[in-house]
Amino acid sequence: MSHALRLAAVTLTCLAALASTAQARTLPALHAVPDRASGGRIVDAQGRQVLLRGVNVNQLGEYWQGTAVPPTLPLTADDPKQIAAIGWNVVRLIVSWSRVEPSPGRYDAAYLRSVATQIRRLRDRGVYSIVDLHQDAWGATLAARAGEVCAEGTKPALGWDGAPAWATLDDGGARCYTGTRELSAAVMNSWASFFADRAAADGVGIQTRYVAMLRHLSRTFARDSAVAGIDVMNEPGAFGDEAQAALSRFYARAVTAIRRGEKDARGLRHLILVEPSVLWSITSKGAPPAFAHDSGLVYSPHLYGGSLGTPGPPQRASFETARAEAATFGGAPVLTGEWGGDPTRAGTGGDGYFVAHQALQDEFSISATLWTWKQSCGDPHDVLTQREGAASPTPPWGLYEMDCSGGNRIVGQHKHLVGDLARGYVRRAPGRLTTTSYAPATRTLTATGSGAGRRTGPVEAFFPARAVRVRTHGLGRVRTTRLGAGVLLTAPSTAARWSLQVTPR
Repeated sequence: MSHALRLAAVTLTCLAALASTAQARTLPALHAVPDRASGGRIVDAQGRQVLLRGVNVNQLGEYWQGTAVPPTLPLTADDPKQIAAIGWNVVRLIVSWSRVEPSPGRYDAAYLRSVATQIRRLRDRGVYSIVDLHQDAWGATLAARAGEVCAEGTKPALGWDGAPAWATLDDGGARCYTGTRELSAAVMNSWASFFADRAAADGVGIQTRYVAMLRHLSRTFARDSAVAGIDVMNEPGAFGDEAQAALSRFYARAVTAIRRGEKDARGLRHLILVEPSVLWSITSKGAPPAFAHDSGLVYSPHLYGGSLGTPGPPQRASFETARAEAATFGGAPVLTGEWGGDPTRAGTGGDGYFVAHQALQDEFSISATLWTWKQSCGDPHDVLTQREGAASPTPPWGLYEMDCSGGNRIVGQHKHLVGDLARGYVRRAPGRLTTTSYAPATRTLTATGSGAGRRTGPVEAFFPARAVRVRTHGLGRVRTTRLGAGVLLTAPSTAARWSLQVTPR
């Protein structure tokens, strides 16, 4: 029987709460396995390759408030359950430097406790957290000043998120922009000050303060295996060779600080995610120069090709570029921290963008977090859309449809988008995941793996149906638990090579 296909018809009787509780007890720590030739992997403590698939959650970020509507929606106790119900196993949890360190060297313990609370709630639903130090266009304080007159061809800037006011050294630059928010003089001056480590009013360099903040943050979460890793900085504004070199020097300092924080607390070595310049989201290329790091690095460009910039289908070339650039960092794994697009592109009435993008994620065996879970009508992205109309380069995205006519009313989930995103995939694979794919038309998940051993943990896969038919080779008894509208399947490996096929019953 070891070389025969095993056919099993499975009907579910378990409750989702039981499944999520079981998962909460088994969130093993993650680490990276670099591989220049075949691409690096994220691996758990049980020797399984892990695919992290999920969504960005921005409710803990501190954004500029440009209207009477709050810039974020509340993060409810029910959100983790809804996230897990789609089959996702990770959240990129946005936190803001301005909230972590509201004044130089003083860290907000209450804010960090609120972050820890959300990490725990997600963990209880079997969902990892990536702690993402988020910024857009430097910080919330760089909106155009009252009465500021912008030169012809430029527009008053909105504020965004990230750095605190005390670390914003913009030299009085104009807060006006053309084309993109990152190109205002004030934003570019602030980045130049950061890369030069200019001193704030207290006499300490602002980059030095940021690096110390990372050490404190890593020490805070050092013992938590539900934290998959720390994303050092979202979409840094490094333009040109000199700034790219400065970005690499900063990353080297950041890696050292994070590891020291973990050592301070005698904790785990978490994944460290580093991103290329914000330009990557438009051009789909441009890694910073290599820098000193350890094997725990994850390369995290944002694969927005076909969504930002020139519209169209996602391109295989950008995935190939991401992997090639990751090879310059020792063959680090790739996790795209952001991808996504206009929700109207989903479903049978759309152009297939979301389905095609996820097929490439499977082909290249990379992890990914969608932008975004919920987006308030007062979010700067939405404020920009309201000011500039449908031609805005940043349309309102998210899984929830909003009615902004009367404030901030959630209409409901974009059902077609959820339908495209709730798909079958292997979340953990004994040894190495060789192939994985999901065919939406036939609702068929297929996967193969190699290198499984007696001590590696079981295969774990999500499938978006409650009654399924399973074919296996090299796997033992398949167990299922209910998860949202689907099931979580687990099966131990009985051979070094294994295969799995799942279809609805």
